[in-house]
Amino acid sequence: MKNYLIIALLAASTVFASCSGNNEKASDNAGKDSLSMGTDSANSGTEIASAKLATTADSKDMGTARFYQLEDGKIRMDLVINYPLRADSTVAVHFHEHGDCGNMGENAHGHWNPTKENHGKWGSAASHAGDIGNIQLDSKGHGEITITTDRWTVDGDEIKTIIGRGIIVHGGTDDYKTQPTGNSGPRVGCGVIVKV
Repeated sequence: MKNYLIIALLAASTVFASCSGNNEKASDNAGKDSLSMGTDSANSGTEIASAKLATTADSKDMGTARFYQLEDGKIRMDLVINYPLRADSTVAVHFHEHGDCGNMGENAHGHWNPTKENHGKWGSAASHAGDIGNIQLDSKGHGEITITTDRWTVDGDEIKTIIGRGIIVHGGTDDYKTQPTGNSGPRVGCGVIVKV
């Protein structure tokens, strides 16, 4: 009888320890930005902004960026790119200062970096609010990325607002090191973020 009681207590303590460990992991990830390849519709939120992307050379449709307000106050961006000319390769995407796609995207000026941080990989210690990063395109030139963050807003805070910013798709890959651009190549696509 004594042995059964000891086994039952050990089993209960193992289950309790396992549950508390999972809670610690969940709380460690609370409040952090997230990035994933592909779009995530599990937490759909309310659409608050969007951008239509087009090629800078001939204004052909290139994809969309949709922004959603989530219940926890963060914003999620679902970015979809369709660019067959760069199939089976990687392209870099950044937010730029101005929502002006003229002059082959050059009118968008430099990366949107309101906090004057170093350029780098999204979510790393060295990155700024406009560093979206590299997107892998498949054999048809299709690629998707989802970012969830509290670094963006659509109103109020001038430092965090994404409205009126340009989204630039580059023809090359971001090396995450070269300052301030990541050596990402020419501006092959552009869109302007607007409220919906």
